[in-house]
Amino acid sequence: MPTLSQWQIFVRFLRFGLLAWGGPVAQIAMIRRELVDEERWISSSRFNRLLAVYQVLPGPEAHELCVHIGMLPGGRMGGFLAGLGFMLPGFLLMFALSWLYFTIDITQSALGPIFLGIQVAVIALIVRAVHRIGEHVLLDKWLWGIGIVSAFAAFLGASFWITLPAAGLVYAFALRRQHALAAVTLVAATVLAVLVGPESSTGLLESAAQGTALSNGPIAQDASLVALFFSGLKAGLLTFGGAYTVIPFLRDDAVGNGWMTDAQFLDGLALSGILPAPLIIFSTFVGYFGGGPLGAIAMTAGIFLPAFGFSLLFHERLESVVENKTLHSFLEGVSAGVVGLIAATTVELALVVIERLPSVLLGGVIFALALAVLYLWKSKVNVVLAVLGAGFLGWLSSGFLG
Repeated sequence: MPTLSQWQIFVRFLRFGLLAWGGPVAQIAMIRRELVDEERWISSSRFNRLLAVYQVLPGPEAHELCVHIGMLPGGRMGGFLAGLGFMLPGFLLMFALSWLYFTIDITQSALGPIFLGIQVAVIALIVRAVHRIGEHVLLDKWLWGIGIVSAFAAFLGASFWITLPAAGLVYAFALRRQHALAAVTLVAATVLAVLVGPESSTGLLESAAQGTALSNGPIAQDASLVALFFSGLKAGLLTFGGAYTVIPFLRDDAVGNGWMTDAQFLDGLALSGILPAPLIIFSTFVGYFGGGPLGAIAMTAGIFLPAFGFSLLFHERLESVVENKTLHSFLEGVSAGVVGLIAATTVELALVVIERLPSVLLGGVIFALALAVLYLWKSKVNVVLAVLGAGFLGWLSSGFLG
């Protein structure tokens, strides 16, 4: 283990943040190569155990690993500085892009069709993410069933506060062969969802209607900083199985509360996809819409707080807690429910984009090409190419899309 000052720890992980292209898999591989294989900060077996722990817990795994490993030479302050260094480049870039997005009227420039083409690519990104997450989560018929039912419940407007706990409990009971309790849980969740009623912010038709207009400014920039912070915190506590799982939760607040349209939400996802940062950095964009520059800071702080907190406060107990098999089965059920929510959100967002495309055929071509790049080109910059390429095709075909 090298002897480093707090400043050296910050600079070391700031470099990782500047090179954090290609999503969590590429980011984790970079950290492993340099800190495990080359510099021997930590053993390979220990790194594998830590990664397994953080994959079960909510939050971006690469960021949590940086916090944990930064604590080894520098204690809790070293862990905080490591996490801050890793996220800072992406935050500053997204903050600047959020300001630029507000400043430029994209409807009166070539950026309009470019962003529309990019939105098509974002749907392809989410489809690929659903497939990637699903193949690691939906491992048996119970999990498939939970995912399908959760997606159907989302279409009907059921609150995820009801759907996800029920998904976890049903699967935990099913694995213990307590099928009667699983059935009772499902019935109770259904009754509760009916009594509570559908969430107005997630209805399929309403969401499509909100996303038909392209606009730079917010719909209603009146969210309090406290509301934005807790919206981010809620999303940060529910990011099971990868950063894409945060999409339905942030969208529920952002679009449902009128901070932005679905089209603008997709633009934020697109911008985050081309930055060297964890995908959840698009929360900065959402917070900017809800409350301006301070709103961006508040939501970013909320969404990253669990990623810092789990590592800084509970690092010595995490492995023993996650060994609990009942907790494993509950979290696996929750993860299956989240896959269903993402799938439903993908369909809703796709309908928003289709509604805005004068040429559905051309949009379908851009979607297919983006999806082909994501599936066939195994590179850490394939996301960047898919997004930028779709934007170029949108601009090139502006006579059809504009």
